[in-house]
Amino acid sequence: MLKVFVLFLLLIAGIVIGPMIAGHQGYVLIQTDNWNIETSVTGLAIILIVALLVILGIEWLLRRLFHTGARTRGWFAGRKRNRARRQTHEALVKLAEGDYRQVEKLLSRNADHAEQPVVNYLLAAEAAQQRGDEARANQHLERASELAQNDPIPVEITRVRIQLARNEDHAARHGIDRLLDVAPRHPEVLRLAEQAYVRTGAWSALLDILPAMEKTQVANEEQVSALRQQAWLGLMNQAMAEQGSDGLKRWWQSQNRKTRHETTLQVAMADHLIACDDHETAQQIVLDGLKRHYDERLILLMPRLKTGNPEQLEKALRQQIKQHGATPLLHSTLGQLLMKHGEWQQAGDAFREALKQRPDGYDYAWLADTLDRLHRPEEAAQMRREGLLLTLQNNR
Repeated sequence: MLKVFVLFLLLIAGIVIGPMIAGHQGYVLIQTDNWNIETSVTGLAIILIVALLVILGIEWLLRRLFHTGARTRGWFAGRKRNRARRQTHEALVKLAEGDYRQVEKLLSRNADHAEQPVVNYLLAAEAAQQRGDEARANQHLERASELAQNDPIPVEITRVRIQLARNEDHAARHGIDRLLDVAPRHPEVLRLAEQAYVRTGAWSALLDILPAMEKTQVANEEQVSALRQQAWLGLMNQAMAEQGSDGLKRWWQSQNRKTRHETTLQVAMADHLIACDDHETAQQIVLDGLKRHYDERLILLMPRLKTGNPEQLEKALRQQIKQHGATPLLHSTLGQLLMKHGEWQQAGDAFREALKQRPDGYDYAWLADTLDRLHRPEEAAQMRREGLLLTLQNNR
C-alpha cells in the first residue's frame, strides 16, 4: 500500500512539476449543468493531493475510534473473565467446605465468561441438587447442554447422576443406555450403569457390562464376582416370580455348563427350588454339586429336602465322610436325616460323634429327642441340661 502511494505521489509530482518547468501548466475544464470549473493541470493535481490527504486523515481517525472501542470491549471482557476465574476458585473452596448454596451462586455467576463454562454450569447443577433445588439444577443443566453441543457426554453423565440422586431410576437407566452406545468403556458411565441396573433389576444388562468394568478397573475381581452372583440371583428371582418352578428350571437349563457348576449358584438354585416345593430337582442339584466340589453350604441344605428318596442323601453324606473326614457338620447332618425315617439309634450315634468334636446346642437337643424315642428319659434330660448350659454361656 505504501509503495503504491509513493508511486502515485511521484506521478502527480511529475504532472505538476513537468509543465511548470516547461512553462506550460495546461488547461482543465470541468463542466456540469450548473457549474463550470476551470483550472490548470497543476491546480487539479494539487486538489487531488489534498483530497487524498483528507481521505487518509478520515480513515486514520475512524481506525482510532474503532480500535478504541475494541480496546474498551476487550477491557470489559477481560475484567469479566478475571472475575469468573476468581469466583470459580472461591467456589471450589466452598465446595470443600460443603457450602452448596455459595458453590452454586459463585459458579453460575459470570459462568459464560469462565474458562470452561460447561464445567461451571455442571458443577452448579450438582450443587443445586445437593441442596434440593431441582428447578435450578435443571436450569443449569439446560444451559450446559446448549454450550456443549459438540461434546454432550459430560452433560449426560451429570444428568444421570442427578437422576439417581432423585431416585428417578428408570429415567437414569434410559440415559445410561444412550451413554453406553457412545461411550461403552467410560469409567464413570460404567459406575453409574451399575447403580442404575441394580436399582431397576436389569440383571442381564448388568452381566453385559461386567467384563468392561473389570477391564477398565472400575471394579476389582472380587467386586465383579459379587455383582455377577447378585445378577444371577436377581435373574433367578425374576424367573421364579414370573413362571414358578417350571420357569426356574427352564432358565437353569438354558445357562451354560460353567454357570451351572458354580457352587454359589447351585446353592441359590436349590434354595429357590425348595421355596417352590420342588424338592426332587433341588436334591439333584445338591448331589451333582457335591460330586464335583465339597461345600458346606450344600450340606446345610440337605435337612431341608423332603423327597421320597432320602437314601441318596445318606449315601452321599457317608461318601463325604470317607473323603473329607468325620466332621461335626457331616455327622450332625447325617443324624438329622436318620431321624426323619426313624433310625433313632444310628441318629443318636451320629449326634454323639458330632458332639465329641464340638459342643452345639442344636445337636444336644436332637440327641435328646432320639434318646426320648429310645425310651431313655434320664439321658435325654441330661442332654437338654447340657444344651441349655451351653446356650446360656454363649449368650453371656
